[in-house]
Amino acid sequence: MQEAMLSVRFATPEDAPALRAIYAQSIETPVTFEYALPSVEAFAQRIRDLSATYPYLVCQAQGRAIGYAYAHRAWAREAYQWDAELSIYLDKENTARGIGKRLYGVLIALLRLQGVRTAYGCVTLPNEKSEGLHRSLGFQPAGVFHNAGYKCGKWRDVGWYEKQIAPYDAQPRPLLPLSQAPQEAVRAALEAF
Repeated sequence: MQEAMLSVRFATPEDAPALRAIYAQSIETPVTFEYALPSVEAFAQRIRDLSATYPYLVCQAQGRAIGYAYAHRAWAREAYQWDAELSIYLDKENTARGIGKRLYGVLIALLRLQGVRTAYGCVTLPNEKSEGLHRSLGFQPAGVFHNAGYKCGKWRDVGWYEKQIAPYDAQPRPLLPLSQAPQEAVRAALEAF
């Protein structure tokens, strides 16, 4: 796939059918611990909910969605506001082409603008592609939750990866919703894809 054919932008609820179709490829696998594919409306609501604060990106090739990535708060308590968990899903025909690395790169740049300090990835083990993606971007193993979920007929471990993406200053400002981040820098991060 030629570089010029690829683009990245913020997802909208109207992208739900296309992104849901990509996600559907993982439902019958241990990649996601969700058992049933959400409805289009439920998927659209997820995009709305997450996009209110965090980046939710869609990668397109010639106008067709081929992958997406998003972030969300890693844990609920206020002291965790500077952490974000990242997720990425690519159409099965578009893996191992560097697209995931590029999408994560944009996602991390946007999270920095918001004030996130640590990015986390959660990977059902084993998953060579996802583990390799995280390692290639400088994520370090943070630990393994053993037998964390039951999917596809067996108990599954999940590995957690972490990456410091900004300094841990003594008096951090509250996390900014993406809409309040410097918009010129937001545009530059998208264009860097």
